[in-house]
Amino acid sequence: MFQSGFSRARHACAGAGGGIAAIAAGVALLGGCASFSPDGGFGSVQQAVTARMAESTAQQGSSREAVSVQWVRSERDADSVRARVAELLAPSSAQALTADVAVQIALLNHPGLQADYAELGIAESELVQASRWRGPRISFARLVRGDELEIERGVFFDVLGLLAIPLSTKVQGERFEAAKLRAAGAALRVAQEARKAWISAVAAQQSLAYAGQVKEAADAGAELGRRMAAAGNWSKLAEAREQAFLVEAVAQQARARQGALAATERLARALGVASARELRLPERLPDLPKLLPAAFPGADDPAELEARALAQRLDVQAARRDAESLAQSLGLTKATRYVDLVELGFVRKTSAPALPQRGWELDLRLPIFDFGGAKTARAEFLYMQAVSRAREVAVRARSEVRETHGTLRERFELARHYRDEVLPLRKFISEEVLLRYNGMLSSVFDLLADARGQAASVSAAMEAQRDYWLAESDFQLALTSQSPGAQPPGASTAAVTPAAMAAGGH
Repeated sequence: MFQSGFSRARHACAGAGGGIAAIAAGVALLGGCASFSPDGGFGSVQQAVTARMAESTAQQGSSREAVSVQWVRSERDADSVRARVAELLAPSSAQALTADVAVQIALLNHPGLQADYAELGIAESELVQASRWRGPRISFARLVRGDELEIERGVFFDVLGLLAIPLSTKVQGERFEAAKLRAAGAALRVAQEARKAWISAVAAQQSLAYAGQVKEAADAGAELGRRMAAAGNWSKLAEAREQAFLVEAVAQQARARQGALAATERLARALGVASARELRLPERLPDLPKLLPAAFPGADDPAELEARALAQRLDVQAARRDAESLAQSLGLTKATRYVDLVELGFVRKTSAPALPQRGWELDLRLPIFDFGGAKTARAEFLYMQAVSRAREVAVRARSEVRETHGTLRERFELARHYRDEVLPLRKFISEEVLLRYNGMLSSVFDLLADARGQAASVSAAMEAQRDYWLAESDFQLALTSQSPGAQPPGASTAAVTPAAMAAGGH
């Protein structure tokens, strides 16, 4: 480390105080210490989240209310969040839990999201620390040899650390901006998980209700089969078919009950609520739109989709920030590669009863074993790693937005096919069979067989509707935030502390 050392005897310390204070004042002015922002950088996170969710709403042509995002940093904030969540979950509310309300609860209440927000505070703390000079180091020595007393006092200033402050602050500033992007991405990820969990839970409850209806119909068919067989009007084979339909309906109802339980518990976890009993869900999913909403003009063009994803996705922007900060760190490493090999100090020593001694001392460390190459090489490899990861994120973003958009289109076409073709045809067949049965033109066998076929078609239609809404949620996330199903965001590269690089070391 390149340091200036000033040793003063006790009788000279008072006179040196003004000079040291002037040096410290000049150093503080040169360093330009940063301070903590009032909101910890959370305002940028709020803006990014609300803007992207508003854009998603506009693309879907719906009229959702603006979401509220809050970082719980005090007991007052926690009380406010608890009161708002209790209000949204109140049993006395006029309607069941909607997808938008579920998203709002998750953004306010999810504990994992609050942990992600804490990364903002960590990044800002590192930024403030990087902007502050370490200050003087004071040394004191008292030596006795016989009747002789020797006292040394010294004040040392970290000159290299001072010179590195502007670049260190810039590096940590880039990392702070990347932390904001990751926090916003975490919020959008939690919102998407809550929406998908709500879709799955409502679809599971809808399937359970329909499984109950099928089971009731199967009960009626089996009872009819037993009576017809007892009267000698049915064969054992026909009775066995109805019994088989019943036992399969019972098994299907049990699977639907377990699926509804699991989906509701996943929704509770996604919202951060303690009990799934607090959730009151609607009976069915929203209807399909008449036409597939256009994400934006030109969305059918793969190149336009890719360009929009690269411009909007938060994980792409965060990866770029990481690479830029590491590039600046590499410049700092090269700049301080050899400077820390020299130390210069001015010495003044008092020895009682002899007169004070004055002089200077130059300490030159020969870099026999360490020329700073390892430190520079580490920074270079970290930068190469960050660049490669940024390219990986960009490639993944382009591919995922194409894939999710294609999946969205296919699932919409399938759900629309069931809605416009399969179910109307099944309804027509059921009505015709019932008319023929009432006119004694068809048998009860035809009526029961049609009921079994209709049950399978309706179940498949509900699954197709659920899959469309899930695909819609995945596409919105892939277009604006990050990979669907991605892990909670973290720093994409290993941290390189500018102060540590400036200080050198093996």
